[in-house]
Amino acid sequence: MTIRNLVVAAALAVSSLSAATPALAAPADLELIQSYVGNWRGTGTLVNAGQPGESVRCRLNVTRSTAEKINFSGRCAMAGTTLSMAGTMAYISSANRYEAIMTSNTSFKGVAIGNRRGSNVIFNLQATDDEGGTSRVRAGFGLIGDKISVDFEVTNEDGSKITADIPFDRD
Repeated sequence: MTIRNLVVAAALAVSSLSAATPALAAPADLELIQSYVGNWRGTGTLVNAGQPGESVRCRLNVTRSTAEKINFSGRCAMAGTTLSMAGTMAYISSANRYEAIMTSNTSFKGVAIGNRRGSNVIFNLQATDDEGGTSRVRAGFGLIGDKISVDFEVTNEDGSKITADIPFDRD
């Protein structure tokens, strides 16, 4: 697993906090999106199979764009590198799903599709690295009180996995 794949996975995890606007979204989904507005900080652990865990530190600024959409910008430091990302998140009522759209200082740009499960939203994405290898990425997040719990898992073509758990607190 390359550092780039680690960065893509972390970017997806953070972007899952923050996506195209719906015409008529469900009130609970709009409330969920707007509940993330604010400044957040998180520190967690990233584990690459067979290697010691690495610390991940993130900062995230989430702002309201419209009733249906939020914007985000953030930075994460991990594995000797810093990731910057920006994007949007929204609930797409016509498709009954969430979408997170992001760009980063890596070559990764993309749209992750998410579905709500209780008070959590789970995003899925298939990423391709510079060598053409693919990875399946799953990122989940949930808001409990004034904390966000973010977890993600990357499964590489060879079956190896990278996992991370990053709890966020409001600044």
